[in-house]
Amino acid sequence: MKKRIVVTGLGVISPIGNNVEEFEAALKAGKSGIGKITSFDTTGFDVTIAGEVKNFVPTDWIDKKDARKMARFTQFAVAATTQALTQAGLLETAEGPEGIRRRITSDPERTGVILGNGIGGYEIVTESFHKLFDNGPRRMLPLTIPLMIGNEAAGNISMVFGTKGPAYTQVTACTSGTDAIGQALDLIRLGRSDVVITGGTEACIVPFAIGGFQMLKALSTKRCDQPEKASRPFDADRDGFVIGEGAGILILETEEHAKKRGAAILAELAGYGVSADAYHITSPDPTGEGGGRAIKLALADAGLAPQDIQYYNAHGTSTEINDPTETKMLKYAFGDHAYKLKISSTKSMTGHCIAGSGGIEAIATILAIRGGYFPPTINLENPDPACDLDYVPNTIRYGAINAAASGSLGFGGHNGVVVFKKAPEGLS
Repeated sequence: MKKRIVVTGLGVISPIGNNVEEFEAALKAGKSGIGKITSFDTTGFDVTIAGEVKNFVPTDWIDKKDARKMARFTQFAVAATTQALTQAGLLETAEGPEGIRRRITSDPERTGVILGNGIGGYEIVTESFHKLFDNGPRRMLPLTIPLMIGNEAAGNISMVFGTKGPAYTQVTACTSGTDAIGQALDLIRLGRSDVVITGGTEACIVPFAIGGFQMLKALSTKRCDQPEKASRPFDADRDGFVIGEGAGILILETEEHAKKRGAAILAELAGYGVSADAYHITSPDPTGEGGGRAIKLALADAGLAPQDIQYYNAHGTSTEINDPTETKMLKYAFGDHAYKLKISSTKSMTGHCIAGSGGIEAIATILAIRGGYFPPTINLENPDPACDLDYVPNTIRYGAINAAASGSLGFGGHNGVVVFKKAPEGLS
């Protein structure tokens, strides 16, 4: 019999809020976090908009000395982890001569960290490349390598909070955050850890990344004068995704461990499914079979039938290829029940936070279950005939949710899906 794995803490840094309360209020209101790029001069770029994290002050969450040794994606992850551990009741904070010291209260050797990240500290890469080419290698940032590499968010979380179990990074492009959550589920089920800090983080709103995605013709360019209207999943007038940034962190533990310490249980992580398309480096399999298999595997892992799911948080990127393909994927996996599902893309509000998406959208899914509502897909004004399911256009709806799923698709043909269930009665 599989161990029951539960969620006891959530933390988020996002374009629509830097804590769970702000994030949920924006979700319910259908608030867009897309605006003009402020982090660099976009002169010469076709793309001038993004879902930037706003009003983020690293030292609100991290000791000043430590913050200087972290790239932005790592700072996001540590901040969100602080929130999640606090909610879970697993954080001990003390102030000493060297500043604020934070430590987990669970057994350090039985506490792990598995994070999703796509491309690491690209603002560090950009700065060091400029210094290298303009002034030579001796002018590069001394910490270029440890700041830029993708595993440093997991490594820094381990060091800041004192975890001594497994600490590693999952890299499967835009599926990274979802796959990290699934790997964390398996790690606890296997008995290797009692508690795992998991989710995804990304911060790549920099010239190199924007330019690269722009050359792929993947980003929206038509509505740079109306940023809040640019991300429009499943709409016939969509023209590409809007890049975002942020981190979403979940605290997972066995139900037994959570009950023993009297923790409030927010939801159950019931299943995970993963597959590969074996089709194309940037495009999903147009039949939807690959992603559909991941959904079926996640449902089977959770011991649920398609009709047991009331809500699906879609990958929903707002690209020409993704949205109709994902519609086929849902029909393949859910059959006739696909037409009864409530489906939404919260990327319509946050933009596509790359590896951060899986964690952020898992949190949106858990909040929807707990609050009994379906977040809207904003900007869905002219439905694409090829996208003929119920995407909860523009306005929140309310209804009971006992089980929900969140899916991610990534370059390279990666597909990952996680399934959450309502917390057992009396434990939430």
